[in-house]
Amino acid sequence: MTDPGADAESISAALASRLKQYRKEQKLSLDELSRRAGVSKGMLVEIEKGSANPSIAILCKLAAALGISVADIVNVASAPAIHLIEQADIPVLWRGAHGGSARLLAGSSGPDMVELWRWEMQPGEVFTSPGHPQGTFELFHVEQGTLQLCVGGALSTLHAGMAAVARTDAPHHYANQSDERLLFTMTVAELSPLRSMK
Repeated sequence: MTDPGADAESISAALASRLKQYRKEQKLSLDELSRRAGVSKGMLVEIEKGSANPSIAILCKLAAALGISVADIVNVASAPAIHLIEQADIPVLWRGAHGGSARLLAGSSGPDMVELWRWEMQPGEVFTSPGHPQGTFELFHVEQGTLQLCVGGALSTLHAGMAAVARTDAPHHYANQSDERLLFTMTVAELSPLRSMK
C-alpha cells in the first residue's frame, strides 16, 4: 500500500488529480465509483482531496473499477514507444515495519495490466493481500534471501536464484521469516476477463 513511510505526499497528490481525472472522463459519480470498487465514498472523497493514504489493495480495487492500472494512477505506466522513468520518480508504495520496501518500477496502461515490482523485506516482515481479480498471476524471482509465499493456504519457500509463477486471485502473502534481508522482483499480470479465459 501507500503504507506509512511510503512516498505518501507525492503519491497522495498524484492520486488526487489522476483519480478525479479518470472518474470524470468516465462520467462516474463518487457514489457509482464507490459501488463499483467496493471502496467507501468517504475514502474516495479523502483521496480526491489528497488527504488519504490508501492501501495497495484499495488502489487495485479503484484501478479495476476504472479499467486502468495502478501504474496509471501513480504515473509510472508506459506511453507509446518508450516511456523512461527516472529513479527519483519510482514510487515506494509499501514500507515494512523494519525498513523493507516495495517499489512499483513500471507498468502498462489499461485493463490488461502488467506491473514490475522490486521488493526488499527485512527479517520478520510480511505483506498480506486479499487477492486480485480472477485470472491474475504473478511471477517471482528471488535475488537474495528466502521468500515465503502463501497463496490460498498453500505455502511455498523460494531460496535465492529460484523463480515461481502463482495465481494470486486468492488471499496471499509474502514474508521474510529468515534472519537475512530478502530481495525479489515480481511481475503482476492482470488480464481482462475475456483474455484471461483464453
